[in-house]
Amino acid sequence: MNDALARFLTYLEVEKNATANTRLNYEIDLRHFVGWLGDRSPESADLDLLRSYLAVIHGEGYAKRTLSRKLATLRSFYRYLTREGTLRKNPATGLRSPKLEKKLPVVLNENEVERLLAFEAKDLTGLRDRAIFETLYSTGCRISELAGLNVRDVDEIGGVIKVMGKGRKERLCPVGEKALEAIRAYREARENDEGNPNGGGGEHLFLNHSRNETGSRLTGRSMRRSLNRRVEQVALGHRISPHALRHSFATHLLNRGADLRVVQELLGHASISTTAIYTHVSAERLKRVYERAHPRA
Repeated sequence: MNDALARFLTYLEVEKNATANTRLNYEIDLRHFVGWLGDRSPESADLDLLRSYLAVIHGEGYAKRTLSRKLATLRSFYRYLTREGTLRKNPATGLRSPKLEKKLPVVLNENEVERLLAFEAKDLTGLRDRAIFETLYSTGCRISELAGLNVRDVDEIGGVIKVMGKGRKERLCPVGEKALEAIRAYREARENDEGNPNGGGGEHLFLNHSRNETGSRLTGRSMRRSLNRRVEQVALGHRISPHALRHSFATHLLNRGADLRVVQELLGHASISTTAIYTHVSAERLKRVYERAHPRA
């Protein structure tokens, strides 16, 4: 690994307290860049060379959001090298970000959420999946935050869950009684499961119950697969990601009169401008209702 790249990754982990997932994404992007450089060192790159690299990966068919992320990685990397004194001038300063198309988030209506959460949970895996989806919709947390939960993070008396958000920032998410009931039902079934090598214990809140990995922490990827199965089970009609439940959480709160800044805190957004997209979702819905109902719309 290039020395500058190794120092930067250590800086992310030690000083910026970046999550393992964030560090991995930076490493993947920078390894791709260093591989493209060949015999040239990253420290020797100038603005023209960086533009050439971006032109090459643009021609490889990457989406604009991926290009934007790779550009942000280069900017962070060269800003670090400049700040530590390795470079006198930051070559990434003149790079321009691609203009991103603004996509409204996928949001389920309240009836669709009810259908999804009403699937028949006959076994331990079903009870676990119901607890996962109830908690996602009840708290609005990210799938990575949910996957990282431990049993001790759930405060049933206080009605809150402690999650580790982006930048390793902890926050408390209120959680509804329906979600707490689902978590209790899953944990009780887990305690009584003779096939669990931990006897239902262990620190992880959501466990893998597949034959080969019983007792290990359930990953975000596995949660996505579980969601796809349940969507097919209830015949929702279209595929969704776990993030759709987070989007639905925010939109339904705003539709019912919640304050935008409160929703910002609940979602763990650093900037209210990120949360403001959900006001656009609400406005779009109002517009559709208006166009259907008004005689001269």
